[in-house]
Amino acid sequence: MSSGKLWGGRFQESTSALVERFSESVSFDARLYRQDIRGSIAHARMLGRVGVLKAADVTAIVDGLTAIEADIDAGRFEWKPELEDVHMNIEARLTERIGDAGKRLHTGRSRNDQVATDIRLYVRDVIDELLPLMDRLAGHLLDLAEREADTLMPGFTHLQIAQPVTFGHHMLAWREQLLRDRSRLADGRARMNQLPLGAAALAGTVYPIDREWVAAELGFDGVTENSLDTVSDRDFAIEFCATAALCLVHLSRWSEELILWSTPMFGFVDLPDRFCTGSSIMPQKKNPDVPELVRGKTGRVVGNLNALLVLMKGQPLAYNRDNQEDKEPLFDSIDTLSLCLQVYAEMVPHIRVNTARCREAAARGFSTATDLADYLVKKGLPFRDAHHVVGSAVAHATAAGCDLAELELTTLQGFSPLIADDVFAVITLEGSVNARNHIGGTAPAQVRAAIARARKGPSRPA
Repeated sequence: MSSGKLWGGRFQESTSALVERFSESVSFDARLYRQDIRGSIAHARMLGRVGVLKAADVTAIVDGLTAIEADIDAGRFEWKPELEDVHMNIEARLTERIGDAGKRLHTGRSRNDQVATDIRLYVRDVIDELLPLMDRLAGHLLDLAEREADTLMPGFTHLQIAQPVTFGHHMLAWREQLLRDRSRLADGRARMNQLPLGAAALAGTVYPIDREWVAAELGFDGVTENSLDTVSDRDFAIEFCATAALCLVHLSRWSEELILWSTPMFGFVDLPDRFCTGSSIMPQKKNPDVPELVRGKTGRVVGNLNALLVLMKGQPLAYNRDNQEDKEPLFDSIDTLSLCLQVYAEMVPHIRVNTARCREAAARGFSTATDLADYLVKKGLPFRDAHHVVGSAVAHATAAGCDLAELELTTLQGFSPLIADDVFAVITLEGSVNARNHIGGTAPAQVRAAIARARKGPSRPA
């Protein structure tokens, strides 16, 4: 072949060195080698089963690929950019090792369905690693919620103190976000778990292949139904990146709260020193670098999702070389999500909560004002009238520099004769959170009940 390529029979000149640098992908898709070898072994065995390959060729191919995988694992494999990608590098080395049998491996398939299979196997493997990691983090959030089930803190809307909640309830809110992200990953795994091999370049193959056997061999639930869609489809990668972006958005929101809560102005939490850094000039600083980096890395994962969406939006069927550009955003999202989940799983169990500061903050900002309004409604006052009454009481307490619970009973009765001495059981912090004693509420009893349900096992689809 004058071009020196495995596909070079039609070409009369070698590829430009600049084009080789421009078009190679092995520098980043080499990480697919395990999946590529796994898929090739299954393909070869299937070709042997249907009589396309001789048994001796199948044995040589399987043994050769197994040896190549061992070489790659040991760092003995030489990746050659001029061979373009992971697939051609492995196939060329296989042919060097076993001769003509290596050239027969590609019978009945194309790099188009080969790479589609490799990426699906890779993303599936990644999801199988991420799900237990998310379970671990969810478990740590449960432990922290249980530890702080009675800790009172302000709940915020518009970053203004709204109503008192418990710290445990807040941690369960984080966990709910994580569980939804976990569910999305698991759901995406099920949807993508269809075998692409057999679509070949775009129209299928003339060989009597057994796609269902290969699917079972590789752990797929079935086979893709349309060859055109199969080789051009990357929506499973986009879906993964969308879930990764959403999960990072959730982690970024947690990070923003931890960054705020760890400042002296809040003082709600203290992060372990090993997850923070200091300042090169200000010796008193303890910077929450881990949450800040997670917050920052979210931007790149959101950007990766956008890159894949734009990559796909103008492509006609079927395969186009544009799709080589799907891997770097996908791989970066995988790496970033995994690392962020790992660091949070390590950090969360060691977050220390300052219960006194949390309670002190909850006592500010008239966080039990709504409780006073509800109290008046229960006494028969229409809610809008109760809202007005409590607003007047808050204005008075603001001018007096005290909280509603610190006002004298006679003063409160000046705003409404419906107020009696039982009001103080309602407008205290404990009274406020304990009153919200229903599923989903912030009452400590409900926090513990939610934790107990979670520890018994999933009460919702995985």
